Amino acid sequence: LFVLTIDNMSVQTSSLRYSLGTRRDNHGTASRYRAMPSGPYVRTCGFGVHRSKNNVYMDIRRHSVQDSATSSSSTTTTAPAAVPRPTLKKNRFPDLTGMDFQHPLDKQNTNMLKSLPGLQFIAKSMIMSAGAEEILYLENISTSIQVGPNQLSTVYSLLVDACETLGMDCPDLYVRQNPVPNAYTLALSGKRPFIVLHTSLLDLLDDAELQAVIAHELGHLKCDHAVWLTAANVLALGTVSLLPIFTATVEDQVMRWLRAAELSCDRAALLVTQNPKVVVSSFMKLAGGSSRLANELNVDAFLEQSRSYEKATSSPMGWYLRNAQNRALSHPLPVLRAREIDAWSHSGEFRSLIKSSVIV
Repeated sequence: LFVLTIDNMSVQTSSLRYSLGTRRDNHGTASRYRAMPSGPYVRTCGFGVHRSKNNVYMDIRRHSVQDSATSSSSTTTTAPAAVPRPTLKKNRFPDLTGMDFQHPLDKQNTNMLKSLPGLQFIAKSMIMSAGAEEILYLENISTSIQVGPNQLSTVYSLLVDACETLGMDCPDLYVRQNPVPNAYTLALSGKRPFIVLHTSLLDLLDDAELQAVIAHELGHLKCDHAVWLTAANVLALGTVSLLPIFTATVEDQVMRWLRAAELSCDRAALLVTQNPKVVVSSFMKLAGGSSRLANELNVDAFLEQSRSYEKATSSPMGWYLRNAQNRALSHPLPVLRAREIDAWSHSGEFRSLIKSSVIV
């Protein structure tokens, strides 16, 4: 269940008109939201866009696609193409639960949210109408490409492999035209969840890095983050004005949980890729990568950059500025995510999970 703040901007897409929110932070960074015509709006948790809590942006465009001419006019039915599958054996986690890899800050802040009177009840009560869900489903399936065995089969194989590794059912997966590299997950009441990838991700990342992004989104589902994401969006919608118990302090706590939840999902990415440099490389490319100069990017140099940031913020003034920098963001900074995942890859907890896995 997700909700979204709304302002007054509108964009025409196909025959539907969308009312969109438009807010930016002091750096001009823009959020990305999924919207529906006249009804509940949906805010989602993305992989690569660092949104602020007062920061809303929606970019829905009508894109024309040039049809490629077919070279054969034969009507003979051909067999579906085989789905490419990874050939190397890897560790699988058939009995894995979200608690097994959940970040300590995620656990701590989840328990804090559970202790807030009424918040969990309100979050679970935010149920979209069946009509709104149907509109959202139709909007997504009509403007995106649904990935499957016979459609973007390479991407589909990455999804299937990631789900098998994490021991979970596959959600639907869509690819949507968008120049901003991002991915997000929707889990609606009573509906099969789905993940959306922006086309720019497919162009920016290699297959291993793309699978890290997919696994990150699966981590939200594995950790059952939907309820608390809804609670965060209740605050963003302005419900706080109706509920005196929701203070600015509570809002800060929810935003702190959002950042911690992303760290858990980064761990899901590592469990699937089983290579910390792949996960860190995806952070690096989202921070400032270039497909044209991809061979000049250096993961070790980016990790050194993250250590430099940690050193620069170790003083009292640096610590204060670091907290101020992160406070309004829904995602931790890329350098912090890189340091976290690199450290966890060397931890006893990660090694224990690998030892308990099944090699298939």
